This record gives sequence, structure tokens and C-alpha cells, in this order.
Amino acid sequence: MILPQLLWRFAKHRDDPEFYRMQAVDAIRWIRESGVRLGAGVRVLDLGCGHGVFGGELKRLGCDVSFADETNYLLPEHQSAPFQQVNLDRDSLEGMGRYDLVICSNVLEHLAQPRAFLARADRLLAEEGRFYLSWTNWLSPWGGHEFSPLHYLGPGIGTRLFDLVAKKRFHRPGENLFVTHIGRTLGWLEADGRLSVEAMAPRYYTELGGLLRIPIAREFLSWNCGLLLKAKAGGR
Repeated sequence: MILPQLLWRFAKHRDDPEFYRMQAVDAIRWIRESGVRLGAGVRVLDLGCGHGVFGGELKRLGCDVSFADETNYLLPEHQSAPFQQVNLDRDSLEGMGRYDLVICSNVLEHLAQPRAFLARADRLLAEEGRFYLSWTNWLSPWGGHEFSPLHYLGPGIGTRLFDLVAKKRFHRPGENLFVTHIGRTLGWLEADGRLSVEAMAPRYYTELGGLLRIPIAREFLSWNCGLLLKAKAGGR
């Protein structure tokens, strides 16, 4: 369980690169334990990569990593790596290539059209490829990001109360932060996505994977939802 270490790191240093590196290392452990081979010859896309910390850890394992995001914010050590500019709400995923593993970490809650994105995400996968999806669902303790726990009062009232005492706020519901739910997302994948769930667990305490099988409770108890997806048979 990495959650206590993350909370300690955030309290001391906020969301510095090491905070995200810790998340990446732990997620990679879970991906490996779920049966995904990593290392030389494995083609990886870090989608919605931000500074590229997650992809950078996979590069250290020998994977062939490409990055993609709307803006290139890659750390200097990753600037020479392949980068594609993409808006996941608006742009087609065709032509971005096929990968053995696609990482999409802490991105879904920032998309205005998450269902449409998931419905076409299989186009990024090579044969037997896997898609790692994790995001902070709205009803989790950190669902409102910096204005948590006021998000439990709703995206409108919660943010207005936060603004009364805070000097600045980066996330704005309806603009760059959107209400997401685990159950609804799983329903989308089952109904009209081309991806099926191979493994799932609360990202920061993967030992308690059974929580994600309990409707309603999972929305509050899963700080961040992690899914390992694969293309449905006959769907590609």
C-alpha cells in the first residue's frame, strides 16, 4: 500500500516529480504482477504524459517509449524521445501507431468526452496489447483535486467556498475537471467500448482490489481507480 507514503510526500513537497515517480513505480509493479511483460522490445505510449515521469520509468526498464499530450511539458531528460501532440477530446487517434502498452494515467477526469475517448482507444493497441487506465473518480477523497473535500458539496458550491479562502485554483469543473464515476465508466466499457477489463484495483492500495467490485462503496473508497484493459475479441 503506497498511499501513506504518497500522503507524506505530498505534505512535505507537494506534487514534485518524485511524488509522481513513486506513483509510477508502484503502478508498474501492479502492471507486471498482472502479467504484462515489460522491458526491451516493448512498445509503450505514455498518453497524456504531462512531464513524462511514468514513461520515463518504463524507459529505465528498457521499453521503447513514445509520449503524447496536448502540450509538450516533458522534463529535459525526455525531450529527445518521440512526442506527438494530441487533444484526446477532439483529435483522431488514427495514425498515432500501435503499442504493446498504452499508459493513460490521471487523464480521464480531465476529458470532456471520456466515453468517446474510451470507445476508440483500442485503435492504439497492437495485437495482445494492454491499456493501463487510471484516474481520480469524483466521489473519492481527492475527487475535487485541490479543493477536496469541498467537492462533496458539488462542483459549484464546493469551488465557490474554496475560492473564498484560497488565492488560486487550477482546476475548474466543466473546463478542465469533470465528474467521473467508476461504475459508469465500467458500464461504458461493457456497453460500447472495444476494451474489456483484465484487472482492476484501487491504484494506491492494489491489495484491496475487491473494493472495485462493490457498487457505490467503490466510488468513495477508491482514491484512484486503476484498470488494465485489452481489446475485445473480434472488436479490433
